[in-house]
Parts: sequence; structure tokens; C-alpha cells
Amino acid sequence: MDLSFLNPLYDRPGPWCSVYLDASRDTHDARKALEVRWRGLAARLTDQGADPETVAALDRMVAEHDPLPGDYGLAAFASRGRVALTEYLAAPPVRDLAGYGPLPHTMPLLAQRGEQVAWVRVLADRTGADAVAVSAGGVPRRTRVRGAARHQIRRVQPGGWSQSRYQRAAMEAWHHNAGDAAAAAVTLAERVGAEVVILAGDVRATGVIAAQLPARWQDRLVRTDAGERADGADPTAMEDVTVQAVAEVADRRIQETLDRFGVQEDVGAGLDAVVGALQRDQVDTMLIVDDPSSTDELWIGPEPTEIATDPGQLTAMAVDHPERVRADAALVRALVGTDAAVTVLGPDEAPELTDGVGAVLRYVDAGTPGRGRA
Repeated sequence: MDLSFLNPLYDRPGPWCSVYLDASRDTHDARKALEVRWRGLAARLTDQGADPETVAALDRMVAEHDPLPGDYGLAAFASRGRVALTEYLAAPPVRDLAGYGPLPHTMPLLAQRGEQVAWVRVLADRTGADAVAVSAGGVPRRTRVRGAARHQIRRVQPGGWSQSRYQRAAMEAWHHNAGDAAAAAVTLAERVGAEVVILAGDVRATGVIAAQLPARWQDRLVRTDAGERADGADPTAMEDVTVQAVAEVADRRIQETLDRFGVQEDVGAGLDAVVGALQRDQVDTMLIVDDPSSTDELWIGPEPTEIATDPGQLTAMAVDHPERVRADAALVRALVGTDAAVTVLGPDEAPELTDGVGAVLRYVDAGTPGRGRA
């Protein structure tokens, strides 16, 4: 997972208020329920020592939030009187959270966000297509393609000597319109860096569009006859295909990261090794098992690579006043500060991962923590 979207949280000093809130609009009194939940969280922040200006900034954010239909959540992070980042959660948090500390508590957000896969979906018929693209950051883009060829779309049976001409005209119209749809799909795919292209709708139209896609996009193509472009058509089957295709790409990416970690054998495994590698800016991707109950802590200094398992290590690095913080918060700050990525795993995905954490390294040398151990 690319963590660059968290940069605003580390471009300014703390301490930080971190809030996870169920914002669902699933009842007639959803707005009132949201206000009640927020008041409870605001009281928790105040009890933990949060400054009134920062709590007030979060209060304004909640008051101005326009609830969306359905079940979802909000994550918000604020410091020194300003909300620095808000994120929608695809589902409400398991429980509402409010924390105040030196670093933002981002692990619940990362665990729910998961691997972000950019994708494009094209719903086509013989007259054109509707296309939607979603970037890795979740930003949607939409376009409607009206094929340039608007006449003689159907292959009729007029009879007589003109029959073949009508058939050819229909085929040419399909190909022209498919070309327009393919071009639009490629434009969107390149714009968002799509890892999968879902092509749905009329089976003949999708076949012609698929044939006109460049080879690099055909390799990422999932074709289905689910979905109709007609007004009022049920999108459920098409949505299911999209979710499945995106999940398969995410699962494949996670497995590739696990495979890269596995070939390192004796390095990058366990909390001590990961902390040492972060100090040396060696981490390419950190693997971490999501454990909401964890109480592990680490020590930090002002810089992202000033991270340690005990304060003496930081004193030796000329850090005058080490701070003790949540381990996952310190790890994420170090990853963001060194342009590293993270892969969040469920407990069943890496049951033998030492301390529930490991790292795929950018390089290995004689000083790499863990190198040469049995």
C-alpha cells in the first residue's frame, strides 16, 4: 500500500487527535445519532488532554459533514487547531475510537483501507459505452462514449441484392463505435494507472472492443457479459464481477510481497529487525499483522528514522528527549518518512511472522540486522 496520502499528517508537529466514527445514515435520526456519538468522543479527547482548539476543529468537521446513504465511517486526524486529513471508511469502525498522543493513530485506517487497486470498467453496447475509472486513492472518473457511427447498427435481413451491403454497414458501425470505446478505456486506464480493466455488456460489442485494446491492456482484461447498458438495468452482477476482479489483483499483490519476503530467509523478520532496517532506510515494504489489541510500544525522536526499541538507542543517536509511543504509529511514521510501503495482513495470512511484523528490504549488506543468523 502506497502511504503518500498520509504525508499531511507528518508535515506538521503534534500532538494529534485521531478519531474513528460511525457516520452511517441508515435511520431517520442518523444526524442526531452522529452528533451524540461525536459528543462522547469529544469528551474522551478532552479527558486525554487534547487542546480545545483542536477538538473544536473536529467538531466543525463533524457538524459540516453531509451524511451519505448507507453504512460507512469517517477517520479524521487533527492537530493544533486544524483538521489535517479526513478519510471515508467503506464500513463503520468496529467501535468508535478517539485518541490523543504524539503521533496520529493510523493503523485502523490502513487495516480497513487495504490494498488499493486502480481499475477501469467499461459497460458497452453497439452504440457506445459508459466507463468509470477509480484510482488507487479511490478517486472516480467517468465518461460516456457515443459512437461516431449512429446509423445501421443492426444487421437486418432486407433481402435482395442489397443485403450484403447492409450487413457490411452494420459491422463497420460496430467496429467504429468499439474503437471509440476502446480509446476512451485506454485513456482512463492510463490516467489512473489501472491494474485491471473490466469489460462488460453486450457480448458482441465487448468482443470487438477487446480486440482493439493495446496488448498491455489485454493482459489486464477481465471480460464478462454481465450488465446491460439499458436504463434501469440491475447492476448487481456487474458490480460483483468488478469486486472479484479487484480482489484477485489485491490478493496477487499481497502474495508477491510475501514471496519476496520469504526469499530473504534470515533478514527482515521480527520487530527488532524491522526497527533496525528503518533506522538505516532499508525498508521497501513492511508486512504487519493487524492486531487492534496490541499494546506494543517503541521510542522515537523528531526524525522518521529515529525509532528504537529502547531509549538508550536514541540517546546514542543524539536524541535528547525520546518519546514512548504506540509501536504501530511509530512504524507507520517511519515508513512514510522513508517512502516505504506497507502490506496489512490478517492473522491467518501470516501465522508464523515473528512478532507479527517483517520487511521486504531495498538492499542487504553486512550491517543488515539479522544477517547471517541461523
